[in-house]
Amino acid sequence: MRWYAPRKLHEALALLTERPDLIPIAGGTDIMVGRDPRACGHDYLSLANVAALRGIRETPAGVAIGALATMTEIGRHPIVCRALPALAASARATGAFAIQNRATLGGNIMNASPAADNAPVLLAYGASVSLMSVARLRHVPYENFHSGYKVTVRRPEEILGEIFVPYAPLGARHYFRKVGTRRAQAISKVGLAALLVGRPGAWERVRFGFSSVAATPILACALAATITGTARGLPDDEGLAEALGRDLAARDDIRSTAEYRRRIALNLVREALAPWRHQGGCDAGQ
Repeated sequence: MRWYAPRKLHEALALLTERPDLIPIAGGTDIMVGRDPRACGHDYLSLANVAALRGIRETPAGVAIGALATMTEIGRHPIVCRALPALAASARATGAFAIQNRATLGGNIMNASPAADNAPVLLAYGASVSLMSVARLRHVPYENFHSGYKVTVRRPEEILGEIFVPYAPLGARHYFRKVGTRRAQAISKVGLAALLVGRPGAWERVRFGFSSVAATPILACALAATITGTARGLPDDEGLAEALGRDLAARDDIRSTAEYRRRIALNLVREALAPWRHQGGCDAGQ
């Protein structure tokens, strides 16, 4: 096994052009505890020293987050906390403090786990990612980024450079909640992030992102279509459950059952739609 650690972005891109078999890593927190046989015996491209991939910056249209921004940086950043509170909450819910100091948003995305804590928020906010190679730069809507279980649309010669998250409309409701075995340091059984524009009972635009309910993080389009619109009001629980059934592909696994996930998903949706009971709308608890 060989370990490459360039300091310049152009050096990293050149290495991937020559060696597309290299596995890029950022914080390395998933590699260190992983049991994926594909990671054994491979050579790695560490991006940890590439300063061009760091930083969080405000733009007129949204927040641009470097792939190497850590969970700690995101969870504490004043711009993120003010404009994207659900993303800040999901960063604070990712692992323990020691993990948050090293784990990066880019790494969380590229690991492509369906249980990733930040993925539902990026879906709800309508984020996009930039993928760079020596030859080109391309932008991909995050909802099109995951193509299967632990699989993304990244090409072998590409590096994830930046995650762009647009601002929400003024007055929008931001919601995030993660349900796990414990309140902290637990892999999600169900995660939900929501962005709702309008008012309770008459939402004009909604986006729901889920984790741990399918082979990939999902944007719940059938649910959104059922809820959106001022004329018909909100559906009852049966209508919500029916819409969720078209979006979710929950399965039994070692952490939970499909039936439990469907019930919890419905409860979280009801909570997100209910009149607000606590300030901010972002809760990383159970």
